[in-house]
Amino acid sequence: MNPVFRERYQQGTTALHRLDARVKLVMALLLALGVSLTPEGVWPVYALQWCLIAAVGAAGGLSAWRLGRAAAVALPFTLAAAALVFTTPGEPVARAGGLVITGAGLARFLSIVLKSWLAVQAALLLAMTTPFDDILAAARSLKVPDTLVAIVGFMYRYLYVLVDEAQSLLRARAARSAALPGKPSGGSLRWRARVAGGMVGSLFLRSFERSERVYAAMLSRGYDGRLRGFAPPPLDWRSAGWAALPVLLMAVTVVLAFVFRSSA
Repeated sequence: MNPVFRERYQQGTTALHRLDARVKLVMALLLALGVSLTPEGVWPVYALQWCLIAAVGAAGGLSAWRLGRAAAVALPFTLAAAALVFTTPGEPVARAGGLVITGAGLARFLSIVLKSWLAVQAALLLAMTTPFDDILAAARSLKVPDTLVAIVGFMYRYLYVLVDEAQSLLRARAARSAALPGKPSGGSLRWRARVAGGMVGSLFLRSFERSERVYAAMLSRGYDGRLRGFAPPPLDWRSAGWAALPVLLMAVTVVLAFVFRSSA
């Protein structure tokens, strides 16, 4: 397995691991939906939702620290909403240069950060306790369009191929670059940018050519746009009932959030 994109799935025999993949997929989606429906600024409810997700993770042998650290990958993307701290009307709380930071804007931005972090943790509950092939099979069983399932499956499988191609280009560049002791190799920043641009273009062409060869090979073997698989086993309604508990608790936290918001 390529170390750049490490497999998230962790083998285990816990209660969460033994749940049907279809049940876990629906549960993860509903938990993430509950987090997204929670109004902004209800900090105690966010803490309750974090405790709920951490409790479900504990049933799968996943510590709250591990889930939170893995979900931090979503935090850089929340910076796209940083402009809200300046553009949201409200009482000024600070100034940054000529810009005014409002309390309402800061609360909205922090709410987006926390909700994104919690939603990613809900998704990680599925990814860390379910093999990727089982997730795809569950999506097909739940009538997700075959085209979408095929795109996600190929994207995941060939991501490692693209990484190997990129590392081959990097190794070739390192083998052809000379460096004196104590001095960096290469030329100016402009020269490095030109070389990097050429490598990106070469990677695109090599990836495109490989995809054409792979697709031709698949067509020659009877591929018609659908990924074949075994019929799913009968759904265990007892496990579905077990998974309904955290979903119901998440619904309770959302209701509490609206009550808390209306009374504030």
